[in-house]
Amino acid sequence: MKILHIFKDYYPVVGGIENHIKILAESESENGFDVTVLTTSPSKETTIEIINSVRVIKASRITTVSRAPISISLFKWIRKLNVDITHIHFPYPIGEFAHLLFGHSLRTIITYHNDIIKQKYLLKLYKPFLLSVFKKADCIITTSPQLIQTSPILNYFRDKCKVIPYGIDIDRFSKPDKVVSDTLRKRFNSDSIVLFVGRLRYFKGLEYLIDAMKLVNATLLIIGKGNEESTLKAKVSKEGLKNKVVFLGEIAHNDLPEYFDLCDIFVLPSSHRSESFGIVLIEAMACGKAVISTELGTGTSFINIHEKTGVVVPPRNAGELANAINRLLINESFRKECETNAKKRSLEFSKEHLTKRIIGLYTEVLK
Repeated sequence: MKILHIFKDYYPVVGGIENHIKILAESESENGFDVTVLTTSPSKETTIEIINSVRVIKASRITTVSRAPISISLFKWIRKLNVDITHIHFPYPIGEFAHLLFGHSLRTIITYHNDIIKQKYLLKLYKPFLLSVFKKADCIITTSPQLIQTSPILNYFRDKCKVIPYGIDIDRFSKPDKVVSDTLRKRFNSDSIVLFVGRLRYFKGLEYLIDAMKLVNATLLIIGKGNEESTLKAKVSKEGLKNKVVFLGEIAHNDLPEYFDLCDIFVLPSSHRSESFGIVLIEAMACGKAVISTELGTGTSFINIHEKTGVVVPPRNAGELANAINRLLINESFRKECETNAKKRSLEFSKEHLTKRIIGLYTEVLK
């Protein structure tokens, strides 16, 4: 079986969708399939390389508009490649439009990663083409039942939707190097550590978590980079929180388990529906950590079960975040119960489960 994945970026670009595609593509290759990832190059040159048995074609990029890379070469490659399954990862309008025009695989699968929130004006222009792409698809994968229920686009295609959550390398995150994590914890010299991992973007809600730290006796570690970094650092300085909030920048994905292990609580304070799933919640839970997330009507509340694996609070509410953090820090028995449940829950999101279900879907649609 020949499989083609299409998205705007791929490894070594770091991000939830990029990591998901990498795990899926490599797992499919390990299972004996011919896998190609078609993405865009950071430069005006097209490159082709083999990364862990996956052929990665990075089509030359002309420019970037509203975070979407523009590539004419990508259209040519979609026309050229002969595959059994084209697996489109939405949203990437250029890739979807190119497939609508020139895609000729036997079957088309779309994974609907998240709604388009910030670029609403572009969505209005693009929607007719988008609906055509979705009509052409044989199946639409969504990562949680909540996303099907609340997405304005998926409302049109409920009969085509199938829920298959993301998967991670559970073993790597459930077995951190304790010596390394203990050494890291001593470096921060704090009785209680709260952790955030992710890109520093508008929908992550970090401004509310920073405000919450005024009411919490703990150290907040922020891992990640992004276009909100300077604004958030200025806020920390203005609020006099430099002794409680530490920006660590970007950490290699392979080194993250030890950072999850060193913390007492993991918090994903997302403020908008652009946070459609929250893979980092699974990674923290696999490390046996209680988690705090926000109720967005997306997959975050599918992963984190309120009062069982952690606490779910309303978005954009620093007071509720502070209350949840303090509750988990002070009530040790509740926190330990959540940690046990979280580790158990994380097993449902293994990369093995993901790959098995995806390959099963490919086989089903080809029949």
